[in-house]
Amino acid sequence: MLALRTTPWPLVAVFTAGYLPPYLLPTTVGRLDTGLPLSATQAGAVGSALLLSSAGAGFLLASRVERAGARTLARFGLALAFLGYGAASLTTAVPAVVAGAVLGGFGSGTATTVAATRIAAERDPHRASTAGLLSVSALAGAVYLTVPHLGRSHGLPLAAIALTALAVWPLTGRLPAGTGGTSPAARTASGPLPHRRSGLVLAVTVLCWSLAQNSLWGVSGRIGLTQAGLGDAALGLVFAVALGAGLMGVLAAGALGPRLGRAMPVGAGTALIAGCIVVSASATTPTAFASGEIAWNTLYPVVLSYLIGLAASLDARGRWAVLVGSASSLGTAAGPLAGSVLSAQAGYAGMGLVLAGGLLLVAVPMTAVALHTGGRPLLPGTIRRRGGTPAALVAAATGTPSGAVPEVGAAEQPVVEIDVDAPALAVRGAYDTAGPRQAAAAPGPGPG
Repeated sequence: MLALRTTPWPLVAVFTAGYLPPYLLPTTVGRLDTGLPLSATQAGAVGSALLLSSAGAGFLLASRVERAGARTLARFGLALAFLGYGAASLTTAVPAVVAGAVLGGFGSGTATTVAATRIAAERDPHRASTAGLLSVSALAGAVYLTVPHLGRSHGLPLAAIALTALAVWPLTGRLPAGTGGTSPAARTASGPLPHRRSGLVLAVTVLCWSLAQNSLWGVSGRIGLTQAGLGDAALGLVFAVALGAGLMGVLAAGALGPRLGRAMPVGAGTALIAGCIVVSASATTPTAFASGEIAWNTLYPVVLSYLIGLAASLDARGRWAVLVGSASSLGTAAGPLAGSVLSAQAGYAGMGLVLAGGLLLVAVPMTAVALHTGGRPLLPGTIRRRGGTPAALVAAATGTPSGAVPEVGAAEQPVVEIDVDAPALAVRGAYDTAGPRQAAAAPGPGPG
């Protein structure tokens, strides 16, 4: 279970505000389609523009959090999110809605960047990311239950995101301020990235992984309404239950922690998700659609939490966590448009088969990275040490399980040699025989 006293709740709140827009993507895109003079493809393109702006913020700010300060950047991002999404929710002019969504997306991406960077520096990044996914799943589920009863306005999901950013803003006072780029930590953050090959493979595969997930997620609302025969309120209920099941998945991931390693949850979980996507995309009844969505949303946050932890373990400064997260946002951004195009060309069932095949392909290199890169362990309270390679070699020599050795991708610390005078070897006569001795007796001469 999550430990209340050790969970960085301000970071969890910022994480929630940054991740909420992708979670609300189906209702956001669906309401842009029905509430504004936009086609389904155009509404998907607006959703893609929002998430693309969010990804751009991550790539731009990945190495600047330490210098600018987590507090300053988080407040800046949350302010942009409030202003952008708030403005987009209050107007029906399509250009203004698009501009507000893009501005808000950049703010959300900034908040996500801050959260990812700081979570990577935590003693247990898996616990922090799990708490964040738990929080955003609960909030998104509440929105899906509430919004259908408030009307059909396109601005309701956008307003929910804006109000979340406003509510989180006061909590940023507990985040660290900037260093101005003069501290050793800030200078280290601009150094070369460790584990470049593994990080690049992970970034590319996570991009494809997120693209497949959000291609379906972006059109799930239309599948439920047009193919499975659900009404608007019933569809919102299905999504809320699915996200509630996601809460159970996140809790299970937090309880499991490192027991299964990272490779099995990432590889096997992705394969199971592929099957769920086929079921959901081909569903023609409410029962089949709900089953696919619920199973999918149960597994998705579990695998995502391990991917976030894997990226965080590659660099203690959080740069790979931000870059992999931004690559994921790129895939997320392309998802609504890709899903709209695929479903238009091949139908929903054909789209599901294509996406499932793609997931099975990317599962192989993602699993290989998880096997190849030990990273920091997910265990709370473990010793954090720079230079994981020597620690791993010591563990191998002493029989220590490799999973218990923290291995951070930071540069090796210089080894300082200290000259120590060797003690003089004792002569044979300095020893006495073992055995009881009278209290006042002095050591006698050795035998012989």
